[in-house]
Amino acid sequence: MPKPYSHIVIGAGAIGAAAAYWLSEQGAERVLVVEQFDLINSFGSSGDHSRIIRHAYHDKKYTKLTPAMFDAWGQVERESGLKLYTRTGGLDLATQEGTGMADLEGYRRAMDAAGIAYETLEADAIRHRYPQWRTTDDTVGLYQAAGGILDIRRSVSAHISLAMAAGVDFLPRTKVTEVNVRGRDVTVATSAGTFNADHLVVAAASWLGELMPDLGLTFRLSLSQEEVGYFTGLNLADYTPERFPIWIYHGDEVFYGFPVYGEAAIKLARDMRGRFIASEERVFEGTEEETRILQTFLSEHLTTSKWSPLHNRTCVYDMPADRDFVLDTLPGHPHVAVFNGAGHAGKFASLMGHILAELTTVGETEHDIAAFSLSRPAIVDPDYSDAFRLGPGS
Repeated sequence: MPKPYSHIVIGAGAIGAAAAYWLSEQGAERVLVVEQFDLINSFGSSGDHSRIIRHAYHDKKYTKLTPAMFDAWGQVERESGLKLYTRTGGLDLATQEGTGMADLEGYRRAMDAAGIAYETLEADAIRHRYPQWRTTDDTVGLYQAAGGILDIRRSVSAHISLAMAAGVDFLPRTKVTEVNVRGRDVTVATSAGTFNADHLVVAAASWLGELMPDLGLTFRLSLSQEEVGYFTGLNLADYTPERFPIWIYHGDEVFYGFPVYGEAAIKLARDMRGRFIASEERVFEGTEEETRILQTFLSEHLTTSKWSPLHNRTCVYDMPADRDFVLDTLPGHPHVAVFNGAGHAGKFASLMGHILAELTTVGETEHDIAAFSLSRPAIVDPDYSDAFRLGPGS
């Protein structure tokens, strides 16, 4: 059997790649990353160009992590030479009598608690700053200057390249078939052989369910097939990152979008459309129905009158019942750390990798992650009601 590793990481997506890099930064001497697909692939949740990055969040447990999140990305940019973060400003919108105002209030409370500055914009101010928006007179905006685009695909490449340069071993196109957790070490059986390690990091995204029995985990993990669309139209130059922000429109449904980036088109999606699937049921083609819904939103809310679909992509949200992260070590097994991103972890990927590395090297982290523990009600109570909307109290 090969010489034991200090750490094995399962998954080389956004989180696993980040954990590999930060383990090397923490001084872990012998690290193996096992990935079932190619190292850069489109099968997980990090194959697209862009993710929203922001301080404005629905709950202070996330917002208080965002300064460290930005710092982590800054280090990776400096070390890799790659630009990962494009600052555009971030705009959250809702109507005064609509259900989305509660979301905006939650964002305000979270940023106030963290001491993060923002602006409240009335409808006229929104139109003046961003004439691309067609807003009703009762629309309210919340603007935060640091909002922007994280190039999620490029971030995976950066983390993997830096980890490789530091001596981390990667085993792509290799399926994990079994995990055996013992008192002080682990054995991971794969399609390429069996490997031992002192520590294990599990960042398997929507494939976590396959490993949960071996890890002693029994919580409900729901998978939802989500879809984003890229649309092109007249006056596309008005929607570049220099002129148009990342945005979230809060209402009965939540839509979010990006300026032109990665494609000659703007990008948008509905958050949590709720097409629940099993892992093996995932498809990679979008639907005409979702394209029409997104196209209608653009026609109603942006001043450019005609938008044509250019491209679409799908991804999977993998969520515990409260749609909060899982970031913890296994009860009774502090040498095994598990992460689940609940469909909104991309922006936090580098920081999450840093924390996973801390948990499995020094055994603790300076960051408050108690809300993401494996002992919280949504994990241990099988009757916990699903709460998948990201909003106050969710």
